[in-house]
Amino acid sequence: MAAASTPPHEEKDVVNDFQPLSYSDNVTADRPWLASLVGVQDTNTITLDLTKFSAGTHYTAATSPFLQGRNTMKSGIPLGRVTASGLYAPYSGPTSETQTVTVTGSPTGGTFTLTFSGQTTAAIAYNATAAVVQAALEALSNINSGDVTVTGNAGGPYTVVFGGQFLSDNVAQMTATGSLTGGSSPSVTIATTTGGGSASASDGTEVLQGFLVDHIFFNPGSTKAAGALLWRGEVFAAKLPVPMDPTNVASTAPGVNIHYR
Repeated sequence: MAAASTPPHEEKDVVNDFQPLSYSDNVTADRPWLASLVGVQDTNTITLDLTKFSAGTHYTAATSPFLQGRNTMKSGIPLGRVTASGLYAPYSGPTSETQTVTVTGSPTGGTFTLTFSGQTTAAIAYNATAAVVQAALEALSNINSGDVTVTGNAGGPYTVVFGGQFLSDNVAQMTATGSLTGGSSPSVTIATTTGGGSASASDGTEVLQGFLVDHIFFNPGSTKAAGALLWRGEVFAAKLPVPMDPTNVASTAPGVNIHYR
């Protein structure tokens, strides 16, 4: 596929809305997610809706002067197709479960425990940091390292996001038991703020169409860019730039096989 180029004087005077596709079959260093090179040349040229992608998650801002201030879209991003526009955007399949743990009543001492699927943590201090809460959960026999991510201030509320083996799964809601002192009737409550397993969109991107086969460059402020869609080949799900559970894919291109590794 021939790479298009933009005259240098146009780079200085105007920011193009639609960026040319630059793709090389010889570049494989940025594709650790690709299990096999077979089928890599069987790609479709597509148009990306850049307004649907997020900095950090899907692309990185370029700091090198050689890229002339262009952002770099990561290769391997799972893509869906927006029904209304026909443009491609990040695949928005089943979501991961998020639960919130809140310590109420302003306690001044004591501890609490969390129970997940029959397993109970060691005592957690009323003013524990998020890292301590995460470590307590990961110490359970049914939660591995990387299965949960806990954020929040010391003393909560704590936001617990399930990933790893529970990625995109509708898991059981945790329960809590408190032995708290001080304050006003202190207790610990848990709420499921985002249920796992349900599709996060209904605009067409909930159906997986394929993967962005190579990284691309685009100017900040652009709304569209060309890319190559991988529709035949083998993919390692664990090495994709964004998490995805192959067992929860609603639909996929018939020629793409997705492995757990």
